[in-house]
Amino acid sequence: MKTLPLKLLTEPFLQFPTQTSIKVVWFTEFMGDGHAVAYGSNLLESVFTKNIRPIHLREDQQSRVENQTADGQVYHKPVLREIWRHEANLTNLTPGKRISYRVTSITENSELISTKTYTLEPAPLPGKPLKILLTSDHQIKPMVAANLQKVRETFKRIDAVFFAGDLVNIPDRASEWFDDNRGNAFFPCLQGRANYVMEYDGIQTTYTGGQIIQNAPIFPCIGNHEVMGRFNTGKSLNEEFNDTIPRNIAEEEDNSFNTNTFEKIFSLPQTETGEKGYYAVTFGDVRLVVLYITNMWRYPTTENSHKGKYAEPEKELKNPENWGYGQHIYEPIYEGSTQYNWLVNELNSTEFQQAKYKVVMFHHPPHTLGDNIVPAYTDPVQIIERDNNGNVTSVRYEYPKEQDYINRDVIPLLETAGVQLVFYGHSHLWNRFVSPNGMHFLETSNVGNSYGAAWGDRKRNNVPNSGDDNYVEIGDPYGLEPIVPTIAPLLDENGQPLPYISSNEITVFSIFDTEQGTISSYRFDTSKPNSEVVKFDEFRLKS
Repeated sequence: MKTLPLKLLTEPFLQFPTQTSIKVVWFTEFMGDGHAVAYGSNLLESVFTKNIRPIHLREDQQSRVENQTADGQVYHKPVLREIWRHEANLTNLTPGKRISYRVTSITENSELISTKTYTLEPAPLPGKPLKILLTSDHQIKPMVAANLQKVRETFKRIDAVFFAGDLVNIPDRASEWFDDNRGNAFFPCLQGRANYVMEYDGIQTTYTGGQIIQNAPIFPCIGNHEVMGRFNTGKSLNEEFNDTIPRNIAEEEDNSFNTNTFEKIFSLPQTETGEKGYYAVTFGDVRLVVLYITNMWRYPTTENSHKGKYAEPEKELKNPENWGYGQHIYEPIYEGSTQYNWLVNELNSTEFQQAKYKVVMFHHPPHTLGDNIVPAYTDPVQIIERDNNGNVTSVRYEYPKEQDYINRDVIPLLETAGVQLVFYGHSHLWNRFVSPNGMHFLETSNVGNSYGAAWGDRKRNNVPNSGDDNYVEIGDPYGLEPIVPTIAPLLDENGQPLPYISSNEITVFSIFDTEQGTISSYRFDTSKPNSEVVKFDEFRLKS
């Protein structure tokens, strides 16, 4: 039997540069005898890596990997997959000087596997013109490879990626990151190694994504799809993902929820309190503040015994250990919480206040036409009803809109601090808003697919208590009007311009040009593969 030659699981990607250093990371399926980065003039300098094995990465019956193209063909339960992460920290670099680099892994059989040569540089100094890709919600969705391919075709250079959460669908499923056999896993799409076929009118087009993160650092934040539920329960990975419960209910952390895989894949800065879910970095003229603002997404109803946003399924009323506790929040952000206090300190820091552009990124929307903004971002209020014998007859959850932590506590703080842009995702559409004080809000998450916009006659799905202001069916629940694209909006059936894009054929990306201070948004119609990329909106940040 012929043995296939070993290869690297990813190309290298860049992480968290300082003005004199940067981290180079890649993955293999073997521990190897050594891993190193060669860099600099003629690649004469080298640095070896530190290596870890992310222990939660697994495959299961719903993976699409190697020969498994349908559920359960190869895997019948979650199985650990041996994957190794290699990280080299390159130091003593010169700001503004871009250099070549190449990574090499040595197998246990002394075989050398090297990549192509790429380029890197440390964090740019203020004043350097940058083009930054704003993206989110890839989740191995159908249009991602096309989207990123068009980014690279439109822009020869991308200097950084700001990623507003939901990188994959099930974070502990290894193939979604590395080698899903449909050709559109996370790293291949962002490294120009995808192989995803789209078909319209009998014509097939293969998209390869874009070679981006080999040469530009990626700054991610935690979305709800970076959070796994109770670990190692014997259930499928999908069931494990949906099985999160609040920390105060769980007896131990593995029986609550975790972001272990996300934290192991990326080189996240650590705050003074040891937290890894939120951070701030300076990149050229930009101070980027990344917050951990996301909660558990639950089904609108309890049909098919789903744990619901608003209630527990009837068959589980006697089994509190199986309750979902509504759309519980993963990391507190209310006034006085640890994260809130960290944010206050950051907004008062010299690094933040001296930055030309102040950008805050998180996952959950403060303003959107999407469905996922309802119910409010607040701790669910649990209401248990019992009969005369003390038996539980219903468990339901309410979410008072006036207690929405983002709009009540966070947004006023950001306005006062002079933040120019709040960037987020979650609802899989493009729309933007401007506050009365001029702070911009952008959701540019119609990357891989969409679920619709609450506009015109289209109401949000399964919103309870019609007419109750806590659960708004149409428009932005927090009172801002969406901005009609300034250049080439899509039109409705009456020829009127639409203030959003929500499409499973048209994919959208946005670019922050720090030289001009502009955020420009582009669309590409995947149903017309020979069509041009269209710039449809642009606005300018006041510096």
